[in-house]
Amino acid sequence: MPVTVVVTEVEQIADGWGDLLPSCWTNTVFLTPWWQTTWLDHFGDRSTTRTIAATNGDGALVGIAPMNVADGLVTFLGDTDLFDYRDFLVRKGGEDEFYPAVFDEIDSWEWDAWSLESVPEDSPTIRFATEIAKDKGWHITVEEEDKAPFKSLPDTWDDYVSGLGKKYRHELRRKVRKLGNSGEVIQYDSTSEMLPGHLPDFFRLHRMSSPEKAEFMTKDRERFFIELMETAATHGHLKLSILEFDGVRVAACINFDYEDSYLLYNSGYDPAYSQLSVGFVNKAWTIKDAVESGKRTFDFLRGTERYKYDLGAEDRLIYTIRIRR
Repeated sequence: MPVTVVVTEVEQIADGWGDLLPSCWTNTVFLTPWWQTTWLDHFGDRSTTRTIAATNGDGALVGIAPMNVADGLVTFLGDTDLFDYRDFLVRKGGEDEFYPAVFDEIDSWEWDAWSLESVPEDSPTIRFATEIAKDKGWHITVEEEDKAPFKSLPDTWDDYVSGLGKKYRHELRRKVRKLGNSGEVIQYDSTSEMLPGHLPDFFRLHRMSSPEKAEFMTKDRERFFIELMETAATHGHLKLSILEFDGVRVAACINFDYEDSYLLYNSGYDPAYSQLSVGFVNKAWTIKDAVESGKRTFDFLRGTERYKYDLGAEDRLIYTIRIRR
Protein backbone atom coordinates (compact mmCIF):
# COMPACT_ATOMS: atom_id res chain seq x y z
CA MET A 1 0.00 0.00 0.00
CA PRO A 2 1.51 3.41 -0.96
CA VAL A 3 2.53 5.68 1.87
CA THR A 4 2.31 9.44 2.29
CA VAL A 5 5.12 11.36 3.98
CA VAL A 6 4.95 14.69 5.77
CA VAL A 7 7.57 16.66 7.69
CA THR A 8 6.40 17.41 11.21
CA GLU A 9 7.62 17.90 14.80
CA VAL A 10 8.44 15.16 17.31
CA GLU A 11 5.84 16.47 19.73
CA GLN A 12 3.11 16.41 17.08
CA ILE A 13 3.37 12.64 16.66
CA ALA A 14 4.68 11.61 20.10
CA ASP A 15 1.67 9.43 20.93
CA GLY A 16 1.69 7.63 17.60
CA TRP A 17 5.48 7.37 17.83
CA GLY A 18 5.25 5.58 21.16
CA ASP A 19 2.65 3.17 19.78
CA LEU A 20 4.70 2.48 16.64
CA LEU A 21 8.08 1.81 18.24
CA PRO A 22 7.40 -1.68 19.71
CA SER A 23 6.63 -2.99 16.20
CA CYS A 24 9.78 -1.54 14.62
CA TRP A 25 12.95 -3.34 13.65
CA THR A 26 15.08 -1.12 15.85
CA ASN A 27 13.06 -0.91 19.04
CA THR A 28 15.32 0.75 21.58
CA VAL A 29 15.09 3.27 24.39
CA PHE A 30 17.22 5.68 22.33
CA LEU A 31 14.39 5.98 19.78
CA THR A 32 11.63 6.76 22.26
CA PRO A 33 10.04 10.18 21.72
CA TRP A 34 10.99 11.26 25.26
CA TRP A 35 14.67 10.48 24.69
CA GLN A 36 14.67 12.33 21.39
CA THR A 37 12.91 15.41 22.76
CA THR A 38 15.16 15.52 25.83
CA TRP A 39 18.21 15.58 23.58
CA LEU A 40 16.60 18.22 21.36
CA ASP A 41 15.87 20.44 24.34
CA HIS A 42 19.49 20.32 25.49
CA PHE A 43 21.60 20.01 22.34
CA GLY A 44 19.42 20.19 19.25
CA ASP A 45 18.51 22.96 16.85
CA ARG A 46 14.84 22.77 15.98
CA SER A 47 15.38 25.03 12.98
CA THR A 48 17.34 22.21 11.30
CA THR A 49 15.27 19.29 12.61
CA ARG A 50 12.99 17.51 10.14
CA THR A 51 10.90 14.63 11.43
CA ILE A 52 9.30 12.66 8.61
CA ALA A 53 6.10 10.74 9.36
CA ALA A 54 5.01 8.08 6.86
CA THR A 55 1.38 6.96 6.90
CA ASN A 56 -0.58 4.43 4.88
CA GLY A 57 -3.91 4.94 3.12
CA ASP A 58 -5.76 4.46 6.39
CA GLY A 59 -3.74 7.21 8.05
CA ALA A 60 -1.82 4.79 10.28
CA LEU A 61 1.87 5.42 10.96
CA VAL A 62 4.15 2.93 9.25
CA GLY A 63 7.41 4.71 9.96
CA ILE A 64 9.22 7.79 11.23
CA ALA A 65 12.52 9.35 10.18
CA PRO A 66 13.93 11.65 12.92
CA MET A 67 16.36 13.68 10.84
CA ASN A 68 18.51 16.78 10.91
CA VAL A 69 19.95 18.65 7.93
CA ALA A 70 22.54 21.39 8.44
CA ASP A 71 25.33 22.74 6.24
CA GLY A 72 24.43 20.23 3.56
CA LEU A 73 24.75 17.19 5.83
CA VAL A 74 21.82 14.86 6.55
CA THR A 75 22.00 12.98 9.86
CA PHE A 76 19.78 11.29 12.40
CA LEU A 77 18.88 13.29 15.49
CA GLY A 78 21.34 12.84 18.32
CA ASP A 79 25.06 12.17 18.55
CA THR A 80 27.37 9.24 19.23
CA ASP A 81 28.27 10.54 22.71
CA LEU A 82 24.75 10.12 24.07
CA PHE A 83 23.04 7.71 21.64
CA ASP A 84 24.29 4.14 21.28
CA TYR A 85 21.76 3.24 18.58
CA ARG A 86 19.98 5.36 15.98
CA ASP A 87 17.90 4.41 13.00
CA PHE A 88 14.74 4.97 11.00
CA LEU A 89 11.63 3.72 12.76
CA VAL A 90 9.91 1.37 10.35
CA ARG A 91 7.15 -1.08 11.15
CA LYS A 92 8.08 -4.67 10.32
CA GLY A 93 6.49 -5.50 6.99
CA GLY A 94 6.39 -1.89 5.79
CA GLU A 95 9.97 -1.60 4.57
CA ASP A 96 9.25 -1.79 0.82
CA GLU A 97 6.97 1.25 0.96
CA PHE A 98 8.68 3.23 3.73
CA TYR A 99 12.27 3.46 2.56
CA PRO A 100 11.70 4.61 -1.06
CA ALA A 101 9.18 7.24 0.05
CA VAL A 102 11.42 8.61 2.80
CA PHE A 103 14.53 8.60 0.62
CA ASP A 104 12.62 10.46 -2.10
CA GLU A 105 11.56 13.07 0.46
CA ILE A 106 15.10 13.57 1.72
CA ASP A 107 16.38 13.70 -1.86
CA SER A 108 14.17 16.76 -2.40
CA TRP A 109 16.09 18.65 0.31
CA GLU A 110 19.29 20.58 -0.29
CA TRP A 111 22.15 18.32 0.73
CA ASP A 112 25.67 17.30 -0.18
CA ALA A 113 26.04 14.14 1.91
CA TRP A 114 24.41 11.86 4.47
CA SER A 115 26.07 10.44 7.57
CA LEU A 116 23.76 7.95 9.28
CA GLU A 117 25.56 6.82 12.42
CA SER A 118 24.93 4.16 15.09
CA VAL A 119 22.86 1.81 12.91
CA PRO A 120 22.60 -1.71 14.45
CA GLU A 121 23.89 -4.61 12.38
CA ASP A 122 20.48 -6.25 12.04
CA SER A 123 18.69 -3.13 10.80
CA PRO A 124 17.05 -3.32 7.33
CA THR A 125 18.29 0.24 6.80
CA ILE A 126 21.67 -1.10 5.71
CA ARG A 127 20.20 -3.18 2.88
CA PHE A 128 17.56 -0.69 1.73
CA ALA A 129 19.93 2.29 1.83
CA THR A 130 22.44 0.37 -0.28
CA GLU A 131 19.84 -0.69 -2.86
CA ILE A 132 18.18 2.72 -3.16
CA ALA A 133 21.49 4.59 -3.32
CA LYS A 134 22.66 2.37 -6.17
CA ASP A 135 19.36 2.85 -8.01
CA LYS A 136 19.74 6.62 -7.71
CA GLY A 137 23.36 6.58 -8.75
CA TRP A 138 24.64 7.78 -5.38
CA HIS A 139 27.93 6.68 -3.85
CA ILE A 140 27.41 4.76 -0.59
CA THR A 141 29.72 3.20 1.97
CA VAL A 142 28.81 1.13 5.02
CA GLU A 143 31.56 1.23 7.64
CA GLU A 144 31.92 -0.47 11.00
CA GLU A 145 31.61 2.30 13.58
CA ASP A 146 31.89 0.45 16.89
CA LYS A 147 30.95 -2.69 18.78
CA ALA A 148 28.10 -2.98 21.28
CA PRO A 149 28.69 -6.14 23.33
CA PHE A 150 25.64 -7.93 24.73
CA LYS A 151 24.83 -11.08 26.67
CA SER A 152 21.86 -13.40 26.20
CA LEU A 153 20.49 -14.25 29.63
CA PRO A 154 19.44 -17.67 30.91
CA ASP A 155 16.60 -18.35 33.32
CA THR A 156 18.65 -18.34 36.53
CA TRP A 157 21.70 -16.60 37.99
CA ASP A 158 23.36 -19.96 38.64
CA ASP A 159 22.98 -20.81 34.96
CA TYR A 160 24.49 -17.45 34.04
CA VAL A 161 27.54 -17.95 36.25
CA SER A 162 27.96 -21.55 35.12
CA GLY A 163 27.86 -20.40 31.49
CA LEU A 164 30.91 -18.18 31.89
CA GLY A 165 34.32 -19.53 30.99
CA LYS A 166 36.17 -21.21 33.84
CA LYS A 167 38.56 -18.29 34.38
CA TYR A 168 35.80 -15.66 34.38
CA ARG A 169 33.49 -17.74 36.55
CA HIS A 170 36.27 -18.11 39.12
CA GLU A 171 37.10 -14.40 39.04
CA LEU A 172 33.48 -13.33 39.47
CA ARG A 173 33.00 -15.57 42.49
CA ARG A 174 36.35 -14.52 43.97
CA LYS A 175 35.60 -10.81 43.65
CA VAL A 176 32.13 -11.12 45.14
CA ARG A 177 33.48 -13.19 48.03
CA LYS A 178 36.38 -10.82 48.70
CA LEU A 179 34.09 -7.80 48.81
CA GLY A 180 31.62 -9.54 51.10
CA ASN A 181 34.37 -10.66 53.47
CA SER A 182 35.80 -7.14 53.71
CA GLY A 183 32.80 -5.31 55.10
CA GLU A 184 29.05 -4.75 54.97
CA VAL A 185 27.85 -4.63 51.36
CA ILE A 186 24.41 -3.76 50.00
CA GLN A 187 23.15 -2.87 46.54
CA TYR A 188 19.82 -1.22 45.80
CA ASP A 189 17.99 0.71 43.09
CA SER A 190 17.18 4.37 43.47
CA THR A 191 13.51 5.35 43.30
CA SER A 192 12.05 8.53 41.81
CA GLU A 193 11.80 9.97 45.30
CA MET A 194 15.41 9.06 46.10
CA LEU A 195 16.93 10.40 42.86
CA PRO A 196 17.66 13.96 44.10
CA GLY A 197 19.75 12.51 46.92
CA HIS A 198 21.49 9.92 44.76
CA LEU A 199 22.33 11.87 41.61
CA PRO A 200 25.15 13.92 43.17
CA ASP A 201 26.79 10.68 44.26
CA PHE A 202 26.44 9.21 40.78
CA PHE A 203 28.12 12.21 39.17
CA ARG A 204 30.84 12.22 41.84
CA LEU A 205 31.59 8.54 41.27
CA HIS A 206 31.40 8.89 37.49
CA ARG A 207 33.93 11.72 37.42
CA MET A 208 36.22 9.94 39.87
CA SER A 209 36.37 6.82 37.72
CA SER A 210 38.76 8.15 35.08
CA PRO A 211 40.05 11.38 33.54
CA GLU A 212 38.12 10.54 30.37
CA LYS A 213 34.83 10.31 32.25
CA ALA A 214 35.57 13.52 34.13
CA GLU A 215 36.15 15.27 30.81
CA PHE A 216 33.02 13.74 29.28
CA MET A 217 30.67 14.82 32.08
CA THR A 218 30.41 18.51 31.33
CA LYS A 219 27.82 20.63 33.09
CA ASP A 220 25.67 20.54 29.93
CA ARG A 221 25.78 16.74 29.83
CA GLU A 222 25.08 16.56 33.54
CA ARG A 223 21.90 18.60 33.05
CA PHE A 224 20.91 16.27 30.19
CA PHE A 225 21.54 13.20 32.36
CA ILE A 226 19.44 14.60 35.20
CA GLU A 227 16.42 15.29 33.00
CA LEU A 228 16.87 12.01 31.14
CA MET A 229 16.97 9.95 34.34
CA GLU A 230 14.03 11.79 35.85
CA THR A 231 12.00 11.22 32.68
CA ALA A 232 13.05 7.57 32.42
CA ALA A 233 12.02 7.03 36.03
CA THR A 234 8.61 8.54 35.27
CA HIS A 235 8.18 6.04 32.43
CA GLY A 236 9.38 3.13 34.59
CA HIS A 237 12.58 2.54 32.63
CA LEU A 238 15.32 3.72 35.01
CA LYS A 239 17.56 1.37 37.03
CA LEU A 240 20.12 3.43 38.95
CA SER A 241 21.88 0.71 40.94
CA ILE A 242 23.97 1.86 43.89
CA LEU A 243 26.54 -0.20 45.78
CA GLU A 244 27.33 0.72 49.39
CA PHE A 245 30.31 -0.57 51.33
CA ASP A 246 30.28 -0.01 55.09
CA GLY A 247 27.63 2.68 54.58
CA VAL A 248 29.55 4.57 51.88
CA ARG A 249 28.28 4.82 48.29
CA VAL A 250 31.24 3.49 46.31
CA ALA A 251 29.81 2.49 42.91
CA ALA A 252 26.76 3.18 40.77
CA CYS A 253 25.55 2.37 37.29
CA ILE A 254 22.69 3.60 35.13
CA ASN A 255 20.72 0.91 33.34
CA PHE A 256 17.57 1.33 31.30
CA ASP A 257 14.95 -1.38 31.77
CA TYR A 258 13.43 -1.50 28.31
CA GLU A 259 11.33 -4.30 26.81
CA ASP A 260 13.19 -7.59 27.46
CA SER A 261 16.59 -6.07 28.16
CA TYR A 262 18.68 -4.03 30.55
CA LEU A 263 20.94 -1.49 28.81
CA LEU A 264 24.06 -0.42 30.73
CA TYR A 265 24.33 3.27 29.88
CA ASN A 266 26.98 4.63 32.23
CA SER A 267 28.71 3.94 35.52
CA GLY A 268 31.17 5.18 38.10
CA TYR A 269 33.09 4.02 41.14
CA ASP A 270 35.48 5.31 43.79
CA PRO A 271 39.06 4.33 42.84
CA ALA A 272 39.96 4.20 46.54
CA TYR A 273 38.00 0.92 46.61
CA SER A 274 39.35 -0.49 43.35
CA GLN A 275 41.13 -3.33 45.16
CA LEU A 276 37.69 -4.57 46.16
CA SER A 277 36.41 -4.48 42.53
CA VAL A 278 33.36 -2.47 43.57
CA GLY A 279 32.61 -1.28 40.03
CA PHE A 280 32.78 -4.80 38.63
CA VAL A 281 30.57 -6.26 41.36
CA ASN A 282 28.09 -3.40 40.96
CA LYS A 283 27.64 -4.32 37.29
CA ALA A 284 27.59 -8.08 37.94
CA TRP A 285 24.81 -7.71 40.49
CA THR A 286 22.87 -5.58 38.02
CA ILE A 287 23.07 -8.50 35.58
CA LYS A 288 21.83 -10.75 38.41
CA ASP A 289 18.87 -8.42 38.87
CA ALA A 290 18.16 -8.54 35.12
CA VAL A 291 18.17 -12.35 35.16
CA GLU A 292 15.90 -12.50 38.20
CA SER A 293 13.56 -9.97 36.55
CA GLY A 294 13.13 -12.31 33.58
CA LYS A 295 15.06 -10.22 31.06
CA ARG A 296 16.39 -12.02 28.00
CA THR A 297 19.41 -9.85 27.18
CA PHE A 298 21.86 -7.56 28.91
CA ASP A 299 23.14 -4.89 26.53
CA PHE A 300 26.50 -3.40 27.52
CA LEU A 301 26.15 -0.84 24.69
CA ARG A 302 28.98 0.64 22.65
CA GLY A 303 32.61 0.19 23.65
CA THR A 304 34.96 -2.75 24.10
CA GLU A 305 35.95 -2.40 27.75
CA ARG A 306 37.49 -5.58 29.14
CA TYR A 307 34.94 -6.10 31.94
CA LYS A 308 32.17 -6.64 29.38
CA TYR A 309 33.86 -9.75 28.02
CA ASP A 310 34.81 -10.90 31.52
CA LEU A 311 31.06 -10.93 32.16
CA GLY A 312 30.38 -13.04 29.07
CA ALA A 313 29.48 -10.46 26.44
CA GLU A 314 29.55 -11.11 22.70
CA ASP A 315 30.06 -8.44 20.08
CA ARG A 316 27.28 -6.86 18.06
CA LEU A 317 28.34 -4.33 15.41
CA ILE A 318 27.19 -0.77 14.84
CA TYR A 319 27.56 0.82 11.41
CA THR A 320 27.81 4.24 9.82
CA ILE A 321 26.17 4.69 6.40
CA ARG A 322 27.64 7.49 4.26
CA ILE A 323 25.99 8.72 1.07
CA ARG A 324 26.99 11.38 -1.42
CA ARG A 325 25.74 12.27 -4.85
